[in-house]
Amino acid sequence: MTELVLMSDPKVAAIPVVESGERLVDVRHDGWLLVDTRKQDPADAFAFLREGVLERLAKAQAMLPAGLRLLFVEGYRPPSLQREYFEEYADQLRATHPSWSTEQIHSAASRYVSPPDIAPHSAGAAVDLTLADADGNELDLGTRMNADPEESEGACYTHAAGISDEARAHRELLGTVLTAAGLVNYPTEWWHWSFGDRYWALISGETAALYGPKEIDSRG
Repeated sequence: MTELVLMSDPKVAAIPVVESGERLVDVRHDGWLLVDTRKQDPADAFAFLREGVLERLAKAQAMLPAGLRLLFVEGYRPPSLQREYFEEYADQLRATHPSWSTEQIHSAASRYVSPPDIAPHSAGAAVDLTLADADGNELDLGTRMNADPEESEGACYTHAAGISDEARAHRELLGTVLTAAGLVNYPTEWWHWSFGDRYWALISGETAALYGPKEIDSRG
């Protein structure tokens, strides 16, 4: 099995960012993408992505079999919110594993929440999504969206064993169309895909990322 590269890996942070300046755009604008509101925030930041990411989602959508749709759950995440998520999960790990070092906590936390300084969501480069049927009903992909490794006993890992054949087939379909459209998966989270960020650059063999952290007031 290929070794998992975590967001905390120094190789990820070492990737330079050559900011493209591409806009953050509202994925709801044209109405073709099915958008779930479970992660909606007061500023509606969740519904924004870089233009290049949204264009690739459209390509992936077009490759799905008739009757299936991408179900968008979360895109852009302000750096302050990303920091809050990371520290909250790190605190849970500290409570559960009091003997762990700071480095162990940081690495373990990054399985589930990206470190704030390199987070693809804060660059508008990452999307959390799943599959739905024609009526918008979410399909079974083995765990709930955003299940952490502890809760799911590792079933949140994209290639986890022990999930149903149906869930495995759905994960493979989702992965096939998104990979073909140019996105990469974070392998500890079957729902997390990105394009243009540092992690994407490392996995794709690119020399630099296209998108760095961006504030919500820089949308346009």
